[in-house]
Amino acid sequence: MKTYHAIAWLAEGKLRLIDQRRLPQELVYCDYTDYDKVAVAIREMVVRGAPAIGITAGYGMALAALYSSAPDTDALRTELRSADAVLRAARPTAVNLFWALDRIQRRVADPALDSVAAIREAVLSEAHAIYAFEEASNFRIGQNALPLVPDRARIIHHCNTGPLATGEYGTALRVITAAHEAGKDVFAYVDETRPRLQGARLTAWELEQWGVPYSIIVDGAAAHIMRTVGIDLCVVGCDRIAANGDTANKIGTYSLALAAKAHNVPFYVVGPTSTIDMALATGDEITIEQRPAEEITRFETCQIAPAGAPATNPAFDITPAAYITAIITERGVVYPPFTENLARL
Repeated sequence: MKTYHAIAWLAEGKLRLIDQRRLPQELVYCDYTDYDKVAVAIREMVVRGAPAIGITAGYGMALAALYSSAPDTDALRTELRSADAVLRAARPTAVNLFWALDRIQRRVADPALDSVAAIREAVLSEAHAIYAFEEASNFRIGQNALPLVPDRARIIHHCNTGPLATGEYGTALRVITAAHEAGKDVFAYVDETRPRLQGARLTAWELEQWGVPYSIIVDGAAAHIMRTVGIDLCVVGCDRIAANGDTANKIGTYSLALAAKAHNVPFYVVGPTSTIDMALATGDEITIEQRPAEEITRFETCQIAPAGAPATNPAFDITPAAYITAIITERGVVYPPFTENLARL
């Protein structure tokens, strides 16, 4: 059973994050009182995972309010709009970032908040509510997924979608840990997830905390494992789901979906409804973050490609809805046709 908290608000007015770049070698906590530094933490992947980014941004706004020296409500609201812009620019793909910041801004705009103290209290309260929503959603996701996981299931999981990525229970990883807690004797094959190895570094570490048996595989081994070992289902998270079900997730998700389709393996996208963006008709409208070439050409301090070698490094890809068996949310399991059923949800 896990004992760690990836994100925590401290009573003395600090935000505490696990530095996920240091795992699994070291469990290091970083404390923040400056929203600018929170934005850097999001951008540099101290914290990552769509729900966790949203939670962190909400607390970043709470820090902006708490440590502001604004003399009145108009000045504070102006400062909070500036903080919002900084946090909003930290990463472009995960919709939870914008969802959380929109919630904070709607709360701040309430004319009933007629003092600096009232705004500060309201922003922190909304940040706590965002965390609580994700925590409750994660737990319900695991319950909703249980009927889809057979006893002794062999499951492929991509990237990292546990508490490190979501705040408390996890999304796609919660499918696995909930089944484990229910006594289903599951086994996880963990995609290493190049280039930042979130699977090998983070998911493997989290599964050890939960006591779930697993084996790490290279990303390119998934189809081979499906054909030779047999896989009962694949589970992946999501950074944004368009209205038609097209899903943006960590690079390599699309390849896994194609392999699953070829081997008749159910492919489940797992995430809270905060990740669904009904304003986007299809995945073609989702911005794909391009990250530095050094993430591919170097590993930590080791140069693994010729010096100066060019590299293309999209952080995410789009899995078309046609390759998705169902989308598991806290409100239930959504099956095709996604355009109709996501709207109904």
